[in-house]
Amino acid sequence: MTVRVVSGSAKGRPLKSVPGSGTRPTTDKVKEAVFSMIGPYFEGGAVLDLFAGTGGLGIEALSRGMESAVFVDMDPKSIDTIRANLKATNLEASAQVYRNEAGRALSALEKRGRVFDLVFLDPPYRLKHGDELMLSMVETGMLQEDAIIVLEHESSYAYPEDIPGFYRLRQAVYGETTISIYQYEANPSVESETGEEVENESAN
Repeated sequence: MTVRVVSGSAKGRPLKSVPGSGTRPTTDKVKEAVFSMIGPYFEGGAVLDLFAGTGGLGIEALSRGMESAVFVDMDPKSIDTIRANLKATNLEASAQVYRNEAGRALSALEKRGRVFDLVFLDPPYRLKHGDELMLSMVETGMLQEDAIIVLEHESSYAYPEDIPGFYRLRQAVYGETTISIYQYEANPSVESETGEEVENESAN
C-alpha cells in the first residue's frame, strides 16, 4: 500500500512504510477524512504525534500549515522511517523526533514546557489507555485551550463519550478502525452546542 501526503505544501510526496508488519499506517482515505473533520488547513500551532509509526499524520499536519511537530515512537525502525519521511517532504526543520515510551515522552515534554494544539493518539490496539494519556496531558498543562485530540482505535472498543475536560466532537468508523475526535475545554461553562455525528464508512 502506497501512502502519500494528501494535501498542502508536501502534497503527493510518497511516504515510506515501517519495515515489517508491526505498524498500521493510516490509509490516505482515513487521513483525508480526519483532516476534513479537524481542519482541513491550519495557520500555525504545534502538533504531537505520540505513536507516530511512519509519521504520516504529523507530517500531514505540517504540510497543511502546522508550525511545529513532535514525533514519538518506541520502535527504532519507526524513528528511522519518520526521519526519512520528514527529509523526503522537506519538513525536517519543523520537527523533533524522539524514541521513547509514550508516558515517559509526555513527562519529558512537560519538563521542556511544550504545549500542543493538536494531538494524534494511535496506540497499538492491545493498549486501551488513550483516555489516560489525555488526562495526563491535562494534568501537566500540555494542551492549549480548545486543543483537538484525534484518537484512533479498533472499532470493537469504545472509549467514553465524556472524558473529564474533553467532549467528543465526532466519531467515524472505517471497518476495523474508529476515529474519535475530542476537544479540550480548560474551563467548560456551558454545555457544548456541537452535535456529535457518528459516521460509518467502508474500509475500502
